[in-house]
Amino acid sequence: MRQIITNITNLFIKDENNSLESQFPIRFKLLLIISFVLLFSVSGVIFLASYFFRKDSEVRVKENNIKINDILALKVQSDLETIRQDVHITASAIIRNPKISSVVAKELFEADPSFILIGAYGPGMSPQFETYNEDFLQNYDYNKSEIHNLMGTIKDKVKKAYSGSTVIWNASPYFRHPMLCLAFPLSEKKDTNTILVTLVKLDRLLSAFQTSGTVETFLIGDDGSVLAHPDAKIVLSGSKLNDLPIVEKMKKSTVDNGQYRYENKDGIYYLGSFKKLAIGGVGVISQVMEDKVFEEVNNIQKRNVYLLIVSLALAFIVVYIFAKSLSTPILLLVNAARKIQAGQYHLDLVSTSRDEIGVLTNSFVSMSRGLEEREKLKDSFGKFVNTDIAELAAKGKLSIGGERKNCAVFFSDIRSFTSISEKLEPEDVVEFLNQYMSEMVTCVKETGGIVDKFIGDAIMATWGALRSSGNDSLDAVEASVRMRERLLIFNKGRGSVKKPIIRIGCGINTGNVIAGQIGSSDKMEYTVIGDTVNLASRVESLNKESGTDILISENTYEDVKGKFNTVSMGEIKVKGKAKAQKVYAVLGRKGDPNCPKNLQELRKLVGIPTPDSKKSK
Repeated sequence: MRQIITNITNLFIKDENNSLESQFPIRFKLLLIISFVLLFSVSGVIFLASYFFRKDSEVRVKENNIKINDILALKVQSDLETIRQDVHITASAIIRNPKISSVVAKELFEADPSFILIGAYGPGMSPQFETYNEDFLQNYDYNKSEIHNLMGTIKDKVKKAYSGSTVIWNASPYFRHPMLCLAFPLSEKKDTNTILVTLVKLDRLLSAFQTSGTVETFLIGDDGSVLAHPDAKIVLSGSKLNDLPIVEKMKKSTVDNGQYRYENKDGIYYLGSFKKLAIGGVGVISQVMEDKVFEEVNNIQKRNVYLLIVSLALAFIVVYIFAKSLSTPILLLVNAARKIQAGQYHLDLVSTSRDEIGVLTNSFVSMSRGLEEREKLKDSFGKFVNTDIAELAAKGKLSIGGERKNCAVFFSDIRSFTSISEKLEPEDVVEFLNQYMSEMVTCVKETGGIVDKFIGDAIMATWGALRSSGNDSLDAVEASVRMRERLLIFNKGRGSVKKPIIRIGCGINTGNVIAGQIGSSDKMEYTVIGDTVNLASRVESLNKESGTDILISENTYEDVKGKFNTVSMGEIKVKGKAKAQKVYAVLGRKGDPNCPKNLQELRKLVGIPTPDSKKSK
């Protein structure tokens, strides 16, 4: 039963070096599992929510960029077409009637002060006419010669206009104001000898390209130059953005619009889109910094992470309290199991719940009571039956029937017990026998032997019947020597009629026996039988005639001759044996300074008279 309890407790605890330690407490398992589930689920929700919110924000930004591009493209194209139309009408009127050039030009400059120059040029940029906005030149201190010289240096920039294309480029670096140069053929023929060139202030375009929220928009020429930008300084510097990925993608694109995520030279990611115009190869680009787009997404994600931390902390506290309420009764059961394994079967456990743990606690208490009663029964039973035999019987390991074994068999007897008992009351006889037997049985148990039976004042014991130490003869002789030593102490203060001095004789023989449960169906006992047992009894009976207290057979002598000092008593005829048997008297342990040197010292030590020589022989 104890083994069963040990197996049960090992489900909860680890047995190592007779100490039980919890390998992984349940409360920590609960904390770990629930915290992991909560962390996984909440973080999963946060991740998915953030992911879809991010995707939704990205789609909205891209849609917004496309809408802005479409609106700006329509406005820019409308403005450029208006400029072309105004310039074409004015230039055509001047060419038809050069006399009214000043009047026609003045009307245009008054109607739209953003025009600075209108001119018609033949091959090689030879001017057919040039008309200037006098008010602008005077107000901003510009000379006609500066502008005229500029027109002579832009042959390479506007030469595409002679092939029928419209050329738009940023002339701002040559002025103190943002300027746009527009060149296009006078007629719609593919090849023409006359082109129209105009310089226009960019005020009307710049007003449209102002930063709106997080979106930044600008106008790019076909050479990558910035034509319009929220920052006028960029326009005045004549910067080119050919190294910007969105510009490069727009120039290479075969369609008029597109979207692109890219990284600039500073390592900043943008979401950008472009829209090409049908005039001059220019395009509108809108871009927004990715960090600004997802700023609110990141803020929400941070708040969710903070919420997760708070939730985990609260859950940790709640789970810890719950786990403690669950593990506390389990720990009490563990401590109770430790007590049971240590042999303490009385438990003060009380069930505090009606769940499975409460049921287990009640069952555990009931089991401990059963074990306590069983232990009491075993202790009581052990006073009548050898404890080892009772233990094996309780475990069901004691086989029914006989088994051949080699063991040492011991007999002892009190000398002159009949005459001693005649002088004492029966109660006194029982009392001194119990005292004497307690001392002798202790010596048997200390050396690993078991008491087979008590036969009046005699003791029969065996070594090796149940278990063997390897040299059962040695253990049996050692027990006999200890009995001699205990008896010397026991006899101190004795010598009266009520307390007579006790002398004993011990006989030991080693050999094969039949060991097992012998008896009837109503009563059985574990014992050994065989010739070895009979010879041990005969050897013990020779002590009286030999004047000795411990005699051993030849078989036993061969096993212990190197450990004990002995004296050969010769070959003695034993009843039941046709051949005389060699027996040996045991003087004591080898190396013991108090060991008697001969039989005379032994007899003097234990108080045995020297036997009659004739009778002894």
